[in-house]
Amino acid sequence: MGEEKLPAAFVSGMKELAGETLDEFLDSYNAPRTHGLRLNRLKSDGADQAVRALISMFELTPVPWCADGYYYEETMRPGRHPYHAAGLYYIQEPSAMSAVEMLNPQPGETVLDLAAAPGGKTSHIASKMTGKGLLVSNEIHPERARILAENVERMGIDNAVVTCAAPDELARRFPASFDRIMLDAPCSGEGMFRKDPGAIEEWSPALVELCAARQWDIIQEAYVMLKPGGTLAYSTCTFNKAENEEMVERMLAQYPDLELLKMERFWPHLQRGEGHFVAVVRKRGGASDELEGGVQDTRPAGKGGKRAKQAPEQAAYQAFLEWAREDLPGFVPTSGRPLLFGDELYWLPENASWTWTERQLRGLKIPRAGLHLAHLKKNRIEPAHALAMASRPEQAARSWNLSADSPEIAAFLRGETLPVDPDYRGWTLVTTDGLPVGWGKASSGQLKNHLPKGLRSLR
Repeated sequence: MGEEKLPAAFVSGMKELAGETLDEFLDSYNAPRTHGLRLNRLKSDGADQAVRALISMFELTPVPWCADGYYYEETMRPGRHPYHAAGLYYIQEPSAMSAVEMLNPQPGETVLDLAAAPGGKTSHIASKMTGKGLLVSNEIHPERARILAENVERMGIDNAVVTCAAPDELARRFPASFDRIMLDAPCSGEGMFRKDPGAIEEWSPALVELCAARQWDIIQEAYVMLKPGGTLAYSTCTFNKAENEEMVERMLAQYPDLELLKMERFWPHLQRGEGHFVAVVRKRGGASDELEGGVQDTRPAGKGGKRAKQAPEQAAYQAFLEWAREDLPGFVPTSGRPLLFGDELYWLPENASWTWTERQLRGLKIPRAGLHLAHLKKNRIEPAHALAMASRPEQAARSWNLSADSPEIAAFLRGETLPVDPDYRGWTLVTTDGLPVGWGKASSGQLKNHLPKGLRSLR
């Protein structure tokens, strides 16, 4: 690319920021971009053979700051492998892996990913939470929220709720509610110039100012939602101080109860990655300082003080449980409750400190209300694809395993019917090297493909 293709105002600003390493920084634009993927612990734990095959196949080398992160060379194509369809890994720029590592979410916590699409940091958070706790992943743009929901499904995440709302709307619904918040803020994208030449054409000093103003608006709402004692990671993929250090300074000046825990920059000439910035702050205080009623259940009580049951949801869930006893006997839901959207049954996750209220849910756009369990079709249950992706073969009454290098798995991912053992009858979990990729329904030696049409490949 070279310095001549970079905006002059950008280069001028970088002279002070990069200092004596400016020439090395500018030379980095003549080097190829970095490529990386991150293992999904929800799938990789217990899949040692598949992980070893993956590392060997794509000649992966470790990312120093992320235990589950690996580099791969540009000539490799891991996005086209069946393991990718199975959610074994997420393709992610290596420097971007630093943000969740620094936030360090824990199992059992209540976590918000405030600007989450397309899902890299959400899947990283979920991987660290190991299915325990509650993750709310928000994206304000509907189309991007749909992509986020698809990635949540592919990665087999069963304790995440995908919302589509402006930050101020979330703040009104969820004050002082989250143990940790990931804010990967919309930014001017200077760190992506090597990865995305289109970002160079869009960049201008005016864009930096616009992004900084937008970031400050979002930060104020994030502060409202952070519990006393909670931590917030603020990250960007840009270099300038206005969107990074100066934004953190403004945050600390505005909110004296915030303390800076750590702050780090990633440079393309100093680390093997693109540009990234991360700052982690903590809100002082503890549980006794939390706002009352932020996540308490205000649903009307029924007889004996119990919550009023919603008959259609309970009936649908009972029908699902009857199906599961036959076809998915190892199904164990996380803490939560059933939720019905028309003919679609979801399991809405909750945890010890969070019970969804009707006030919080009413009018909130929720592209994915937790784990999609089933479609209700004329009084019968058809299991959802998301349920397959969140299951394990030992939980299913029947599973049909296909080698990742076999023509059969390629055929299944194209949506084709497969031959199976004639003894197989009923819903069958299809796997590749033990990793679920979808449902099939077996009958008379044939496995009818139930992979959603939108996920079928053309290969």
